Formats: sequence, C-alpha cells, structure tokens
Amino acid sequence: MIRKICILVCCCISLVPVHAQQNVQFSQYVFNGLSVNPAYAGYKQGWYMNAIYRHQWVDFPGAPQTGGISIDGLTNARDERVGVGAQVMVDKLGPQETLSAYGFYAYRIPLDEEDTRRLCIGIGGGITQYSIDGSALKYVDDLDQAIPLGKTSQVIPDARFGVYYYSPKFYAGAAVMDLFSLYTDNSRYYWGGYNYKTIRKTQHMYVTAGYLLDFAENLKLKPSLLIKEDFKGPTNVDINVFLLIAEKLWVGGSYRTGMKLWNKPALSNDLEQLDAASVMVEFYATPQLRIGYSYDISVNKMASYQQGSHEISVGFLFNNKKYNSRTLSPRYF
Repeated sequence: MIRKICILVCCCISLVPVHAQQNVQFSQYVFNGLSVNPAYAGYKQGWYMNAIYRHQWVDFPGAPQTGGISIDGLTNARDERVGVGAQVMVDKLGPQETLSAYGFYAYRIPLDEEDTRRLCIGIGGGITQYSIDGSALKYVDDLDQAIPLGKTSQVIPDARFGVYYYSPKFYAGAAVMDLFSLYTDNSRYYWGGYNYKTIRKTQHMYVTAGYLLDFAENLKLKPSLLIKEDFKGPTNVDINVFLLIAEKLWVGGSYRTGMKLWNKPALSNDLEQLDAASVMVEFYATPQLRIGYSYDISVNKMASYQQGSHEISVGFLFNNKKYNSRTLSPRYF
C-alpha cells in the first residue's frame, strides 16, 4: 500500500510545474572532478577511467539509482595543454529515467616555469534523453490521458562551461551546467498534450575548493568544499575532510546541508536545511587502481523511511611511459 501511495505521489508531482535541484548527487565527486567541472579533463595527465554506482535511500520505493563511467586524459605530451574527456550517465528515479552522454575539452594554461600551477578552461557538450515509463505508475483512472501507456522519451541538447585552478597544495574551480536550459522549448516536454515540466532541467552552478596539509611523512589532511546552486532550490554545501595514510588509504567524511544565501520567493521559510552525512574510504590497491566506497545517512525527517545510501566507485589510471614518474605519485585532487 505504501509503495502505491509513493508512486501515486510521484505521478501527481509530475503534473505540477515545480523546479528543484535535479542534477545527479555523488558523494565521491572529490575523486572524479570531471563530474562537476569540464575544465578538470586531463588533470591526472595519464588517461584516467572512473566508474561509479549509487543506490540512494535504500528501501525507499522508487528511490534514485545512478550509474556512470567517464574517461579523460591529455592529447599532447609536449606541453600538456589540451585535455579531453567523455562521460556517460544513467539515472533512474521512480518512473523517470535519464540517459546522458557528454564530451569535454579543456585548455590548460601553465602559470609557472616549474609547471606546478595551471589555470584550466573547459567546455562540454552532449545530449540527455528523458524518459517516463507509464507502466510503472499506479493510478485511479485507467483512462487518464496524462499518463503514457508505455515508455516515452525526448532527447535534449546541453552544454557546460568551467574554470579550474590547481597547485601542488590547493585547487579551486567553478562550473555552470545545463547552459541550454534557458533556451529549451517547453514543447519538448509535452507528451499526449500534457506538460511534464518537472523533468525540465534548470541551470546549476558548482563551486569547489580544497587544500592539502602535510601532518607527517605518511599522513596528509585534505579539507574541501562543494557549493551547489540551482538558483531556485536551497543552496547545497558539502563540507569534506579526508586523511591520506601512507599514500594508499583515504579515510574521511562529508556533511551536506542547505543554506539560504539570498531570497528565493518559491522557497518556504520553514524548509528544513539538514540533509546527510557521509563516511568514505578510498584504497589504492595499486598505484593505478583506486577502489572507493561511501555510505550516506540522512539527518533530516527522511531518516526513518530509508536505510541510507550506498556508493561504489573504481578508478584506473592507465600506465603511460611518458608520465610514469607522476603515475607512481597519486594526484591529490
């Protein structure tokens, strides 16, 4: 009975013109910067592949499940100025599903003779297929024309832009996602004469920063933060702290909360800001292979309705003789 009620609520929401933060949420973004900034492409210098799967709100009916794979690297060995990458992502939320594919290009500008600092400018372009599966919905009126009889979908273009600065001890970046959302015709989200406006994307901005502190020869601390803004919902802030042990094991956690930085008329004044806390472990099985796991627990009113969120990621840095010396020393950001 509860499952039917939840699915019915999802169905009703899909007919209401409301915007909220819609982009995919990952806790382990700190180990795959390409997911939040196209200018990150090529940062690890060798070709790097990352795969990730997230099961959010376990035991909650219709809860989000997300999987993706990305690869990025350098196209020229002489001055390492051009980075490229690609990413494919699948996200499922109840009867709604999105499949996206992006390509990325980053131009990396050296800022010192030792080549320890660079300013990177990146762009990305791709497409997203939005789908609604009418057979996954439960409804009272069998003749409800607003619900598709089967699975229906639309393909929408998109673009991204970002800047990224890094040095051996510090990094900062900013990116704007869903650049075409302001110019996407509403008619693309009509099926059978009904508007499914809730799946229409809105622009998102991501701001990141982090710093590396040396505690001892085999102990390093990396605090970082991520600010996520969609200009309509609450501003989300992730505060992360990681400890690197013997260049092999990252252990840390993250706290995610909402903030009201400026007045947004569509937001209720009594909206709860607390979101989730995460614990994460990242282990370098070899200098090239990283295996990561994170567990999120909600600290808001949803906590009693689900069993937290699980996220698994695997990263592999392909061994390139041109970058062999750097491959043996992990890139910290």
